[in-house]
Amino acid sequence: MNILIGTVLLWILALVLLRKLWRESPEHLAPLFARTRKTMTFMMPRVVAGLVGAGFMAELLPVDHIDQYFGDAAGFGGVVLATALGAATPGGPFVAFAIGAAALKAGAAWAPLIAYVTSWSVMNLNRTIAYELPLMGRRFVLLRSAVSLPMPLILGGLVLLV
Repeated sequence: MNILIGTVLLWILALVLLRKLWRESPEHLAPLFARTRKTMTFMMPRVVAGLVGAGFMAELLPVDHIDQYFGDAAGFGGVVLATALGAATPGGPFVAFAIGAAALKAGAAWAPLIAYVTSWSVMNLNRTIAYELPLMGRRFVLLRSAVSLPMPLILGGLVLLV
C-alpha cells in the first residue's frame, strides 16, 4: 500500500509540474516529451529485465536455509553474512529489494535484512568496480569502503538490540 501512495504522489507532482510548464512555457513541451520518450526507451528494457530477474531470484532463494542463516536465531552472524551478500548483490533496486522481500517472507529477521539493504546501498561491489575505481581512484574507494563497511554491521547490530 505504501508504494501505491508514493506512486500516486509522484504522479500528482508530475502532473502539477506539467500543467505549470504548459501554462508558462508551452514551447518546452516538445523537447520534454522527446527526452521522456528517449529515457523510457532506454529504461523500460532494463526495468523489465530487472523485474523478471528479481522474480527468478526470489523464487530460487533456498527457503529452508533462510531461517537458519538469517532468522532470529542467526544473531550477529546473520548480520555479517547479510552484509557480505548485500555488497556482492549485482543489479539495481528491483533485484536487491525483491531478494530482501523474498527473504523476509521466507523467515529472515529484520536485523540481517537491514544489514543486507544497507550493504547493497553503500558498498555494492558492482558499482565500486565498474564506476568508483576507474572514475574516483583507489584512494577514494579505500577511504569510502573503510567508512562504509561498519554501517551495515552497526545498523544490523542496533536492530538486534531492539
